[in-house]
Amino acid sequence: MDVIKQLLGRLHPLIVHLPIGFIIAGLLLQFLDRKKKESTQVISTLYLWGGYFAVIACITGYLQYLGEGYAFDSIKIHLWSGIATTLFTFILWARLKAFSFVFFLTRIPVLVLSGLIFILLSFTGHQGGNITHGEEYLVEPLPNSIKSALGYEIFEAKEITLKDETWESAILYSDIIEPILNNNCVSCHNPKKAKGDLLLHTEEGILTSGENSPIILANHPDKSDLFIRMELPKTDDKHMPPDGKKQPSKEEIKLVGIWIEKGLPFNKTIGELKLPKSLFQSFFPRSETTDYPAIDIPLPSLDSIKNIKNMGIHIEPISEKTNFLKVSALNMPSFKNADFGPLNSIAPQIAILDLGGTQITDGIFNDLTKLPNLTVLKLDNTMITGKSIENLKILKHLKTINLSNSDFKEANLPLLKGFENLERIFLFMPNVNKTGVETINEGSTIIEYGNYSLPIIKSDSIVY
Repeated sequence: MDVIKQLLGRLHPLIVHLPIGFIIAGLLLQFLDRKKKESTQVISTLYLWGGYFAVIACITGYLQYLGEGYAFDSIKIHLWSGIATTLFTFILWARLKAFSFVFFLTRIPVLVLSGLIFILLSFTGHQGGNITHGEEYLVEPLPNSIKSALGYEIFEAKEITLKDETWESAILYSDIIEPILNNNCVSCHNPKKAKGDLLLHTEEGILTSGENSPIILANHPDKSDLFIRMELPKTDDKHMPPDGKKQPSKEEIKLVGIWIEKGLPFNKTIGELKLPKSLFQSFFPRSETTDYPAIDIPLPSLDSIKNIKNMGIHIEPISEKTNFLKVSALNMPSFKNADFGPLNSIAPQIAILDLGGTQITDGIFNDLTKLPNLTVLKLDNTMITGKSIENLKILKHLKTINLSNSDFKEANLPLLKGFENLERIFLFMPNVNKTGVETINEGSTIIEYGNYSLPIIKSDSIVY
């Protein structure tokens, strides 16, 4: 029986449009026929059908209220105005039919009844829209300044930001949890629009409000309705916030659960609760890493670029935000030390240089020192042995060197020490008798040797 009741209740949003259509059609035809009075029979029939379907809409609406757990206070105005609309639709039908047993209705002008029906229909529909979409559905897209001028309460989104120096002293509730609730939940659970009688803008509201309060059980997120609903799939009718509203991230939902698990502390810091930094990583400012220095440089000469491209060298801008260039000899495997000269004309703009797979030797290092803003250098699959590579220490922006499958000698590894900003060196090659990863320059530079070998496991010996 409950299943049937719930199913019929969910038909309400569909059925409710039928009486609206009949009544609006009747009002429009009545306006067009106001002088000739030739369509009274058709108009009265439209109102009769509108009344019948309005009765069905009222019944399904009441079943929806029973089956979906709405608070009566939130639907009572819509319910009574719907009943009133239904009643006056039948009254207008009877007035147009001029039945003898309702002779007293002849004293009421049809125009008055029609106007009253239109007002009731508009008001009832507006109340239904508020229940479905919220009172601020129409004004929600407007800028906050306009909404404020119209008298709507504004709940500004609160940005959650933490700093490396002070993150442990941040109050878990006021600095993290409260903004999460404010940004995702408070727009529907505040003094002006307390869906389910739930208020989430204050500590008292969180702890005591709600039709099924308490919605949070300290130390038990798995038994806390607030957290359970946030974790439900968006397709679930009980998921909160409802589909179409701003949704908290997985990290934010997890933090709400941890806050509940810790006993709902409203005044304790992250440090006092001994929570790991990894839980809050998404709230730290993200530093943008680029393959070029954070400086402004002029545009390179177009003639210089044209001449270099004619050699077979590929040149392209790194991004639209900068004038730095990526230069590659991928299509010129014959490139050798003597071919470097033309690159000097765009030396300040070269940030990424790929000379992998070419005929260069260690003598190229003297030329490379003339590229003041070089950030990424690729020398893989070349005859580079590493002799004189220490000359590159003058390049203050150099972050990455790729020497994989070159002729780099293990004896020259000490020459890689002392680079100021070098972060990573790739030495995937059999000539160096090292494997895995090594750090130098007090841990600031990582050398990746590769040459990894996996241990033999029992299943390797199975013959299929």
